[in-house]
Amino acid sequence: MNEREIIQYINNYVKNTLIDYLGIEFTKAGDNFIEATMPVEQKTYNPARILHGGAMMALAETVGSALSYLNINMETHDVRGLEINGNHLKSVSSGFVTARGQIIHKGRQTHVSEIKITDQQGNLLNISRMTNIIVEKQA
Repeated sequence: MNEREIIQYINNYVKNTLIDYLGIEFTKAGDNFIEATMPVEQKTYNPARILHGGAMMALAETVGSALSYLNINMETHDVRGLEINGNHLKSVSSGFVTARGQIIHKGRQTHVSEIKITDQQGNLLNISRMTNIIVEKQA
């Protein structure tokens, strides 16, 4: 699949999920990275009307998981999240945020990804690290 087909496939695959509800949309993909955007709006606000930290972590986990799926044989294997951590560095109250994930370790059974979330001006809002385990699908 080319980049456009990958993005279209992923965006269709996540319909009617939390990912879809939060407005997360995949926009770019390459050999070792993937990007997605999320609107900063009522659905993603906290009570102070800034982007909810949990929404940012949902975005980070979504990108980290998708990145692992792109690097396995999806017919025979599956991805499960083992751990995610993140540091919230700055807040934002409008516009869109972009998450870019990159694999920093690609083993046979585990993937470790770094996800950076930025605002439209390129300011770093969050940096996260996610570890996924790669498991064989059960018959």
